Amino acid sequence: MRFINPKIDFAFKKIFGGNESKPILISFLNAMIYNGNPTIADLEIIDPYLASRVQYLKDSYLDVKARLAGGATVIIEMQVLNVASFAKRVVYNAAKTYSTQLIRGEGYFKLKPVIALTITDFEMFDNDREVISHFVFKEKKRLFEYPDPGMEMIFIELPKFNKQLDQLETLTDKWVYFMKNAPSLEVVPSTMENVSEIQQAFAIANETNLNAEELKNLEDRERYIMDQQGILRKGIEEGLAQGREQGLEEGREQGLEEGLALGMREKALEIARQLLNVLDNQTIIPIFYEAA
Repeated sequence: MRFINPKIDFAFKKIFGGNESKPILISFLNAMIYNGNPTIADLEIIDPYLASRVQYLKDSYLDVKARLAGGATVIIEMQVLNVASFAKRVVYNAAKTYSTQLIRGEGYFKLKPVIALTITDFEMFDNDREVISHFVFKEKKRLFEYPDPGMEMIFIELPKFNKQLDQLETLTDKWVYFMKNAPSLEVVPSTMENVSEIQQAFAIANETNLNAEELKNLEDRERYIMDQQGILRKGIEEGLAQGREQGLEEGREQGLEEGLALGMREKALEIARQLLNVLDNQTIIPIFYEAA
């Protein structure tokens, strides 16, 4: 068997956001948010497109969105590319989901909690080695929680998860392993066979269960991401090489170290400008940001 990559947004939505995905999503959210405890008993999968009711606010496109039985909303995003200001985007989407619950004239008492669950294929928090990070509003010095905080943010950083199959113990371990390693597996691991929802996820992820159009959409999306990564990697490598040469030349007049830095920075900006017609804004911005 071959399994599609759940880190690709199309595949993630197919596995966790489809009509038959409710038990899968319940198990996944209980594992990611509640340490595997069966806290969520029921939910409703809703349209992840978040249109703004306020004219000047941006529309948002999430991967999966669900309303829990108690009224709380969970917004889920799988992010492969580490784009500039991504951390701000997570906060923006959570705040927007929270604030647009009300229509004009409704009281604040109608607001329900929002949980933003973000899975990244890159490391967001360099100074911490935990796979899962859970953020809530707390008093800065005494660390007590804000009453009725409204929003929580949870991050799962897949590169930090290094457990092997024989080390998987909890439901959380098994779901994170599925997210990170499903495309490299050929069969459903025996250590996961006792979790029916993970078995269902593997069944949906089995390439033989996808039609021709779905396979094409998946391949197109994978190719697009790989092309973006390749273009950026090549551009950075060429920029560094040419920047060193330019830096060496200018270094004769203003000092080697200063010249190298200047040359690499200028070349990175030049390459970024050349890529403006190839990549979207969210991908190209990091080059300008790093070079500035």
